[in-house]
Amino acid sequence: MNHLFPPVSGLSHIALRVRSLDDSLRFYTEILSLREAFRMFREDGTPSTVYLFIAPGQYLELFSGGTEEKVSGRNAIGFCHLCLMAKDIRQSYEAVRQAGGPLDSEIRRGNSHCLMFWTHDPDGTEIEVMEMPPESLQAQADRRFSADESSAE
Repeated sequence: MNHLFPPVSGLSHIALRVRSLDDSLRFYTEILSLREAFRMFREDGTPSTVYLFIAPGQYLELFSGGTEEKVSGRNAIGFCHLCLMAKDIRQSYEAVRQAGGPLDSEIRRGNSHCLMFWTHDPDGTEIEVMEMPPESLQAQADRRFSADESSAE
């Protein structure tokens, strides 16, 4: 099996169904500073979906109309949390704090040696904000896979 060219080449978007599109948009744009990319509308003209830009080719997709509570708990099967990258974890933490966003933890170093803190959106979706310093396991893996890809060219 050729692992240098997998059938999947990246993560395009994560989709969340939200109770209030307005509340969620306010959180993701005003607290986390994501930018609205575009909207899609129902036949009646009301917004059904909003895409928020994270990085080139990476989006958070918000679907309106959520009415049922999610399965919760640390051991629930399925979606666990959303993780967003930060270039400067302290600056990101301070920006969330100053914007009045919920802070569920202080900045800490995780098991993979990343720096992180936790927040949550209006529907309770857990959000990890993470900085990957060079010594983090993720940064080490990025370097290894980048080297693999460049040697295959």
